[in-house]
Amino acid sequence: MLRVEELVKRYGSFVAVDGVSFGVEPGEIVGLLGPNGAGKTSVMRCVAGILQPTAGRILINGHDLALNQAAAKQGLAFVPEVPSLYELLTVREHLRFVAMCYDREERFKALGDSLLAKYDLQEKADAFVATLSKGMKQKLAVACAFIHDANVLLLDEPLIGIDPRGAHEFKQELVRAKQEGCSILISTHLLDTAERFCDRVIILARGRVVEEGTLDELRTRSSMEGATLEEVFLRLTEESADRPPTTQG
Repeated sequence: MLRVEELVKRYGSFVAVDGVSFGVEPGEIVGLLGPNGAGKTSVMRCVAGILQPTAGRILINGHDLALNQAAAKQGLAFVPEVPSLYELLTVREHLRFVAMCYDREERFKALGDSLLAKYDLQEKADAFVATLSKGMKQKLAVACAFIHDANVLLLDEPLIGIDPRGAHEFKQELVRAKQEGCSILISTHLLDTAERFCDRVIILARGRVVEEGTLDELRTRSSMEGATLEEVFLRLTEESADRPPTTQG
């Protein structure tokens, strides 16, 4: 499971993330929503261990990310909006390399070909990653997330650049991962997708949590019974738009 406790991330005097706390339980999909500049990417990168938090604590499967990064990351998979891949490996080599990094080479032998087929990567299996289109690179990043049996999945705009068939396969994988007890955090601007797939959503604005809960809970709190997630989101983020950004002198 995933726990984020009073997370703060500053860039100089600017506070991008300001005391954000939330959890994602096993078998739950949580959407991290917010307008541009809300702090979503900073939260995701801190949880993934790419950025060092200024303050706060991140627990992955009970392991403190700051104190035992190797143990915390063992069960973690992160798909960034713009994949950073090893371009001089072939597609098959890349998938195998990721599995080996997590001591899961046997899993690659069992599932590698099926993942390549599932994401329409079989014809490109022996091509260098550098030759792939943006969409193909995104598909490879998604395949890598499922190759090492992670149970905490971080997905930052995972459907950007993926064609309809790939998006369909990804959504099926997401449902399967949820049914198998994975904790899944998705940052996205696709509110209709979040409405269909997320059990709960967290709405950020200016680095803070504006609201959190199921769609029904958000409707009740905002007095918008029957509204879509998009309508609720716009109302809540507009209400916080006039608050000045937090700075630290």
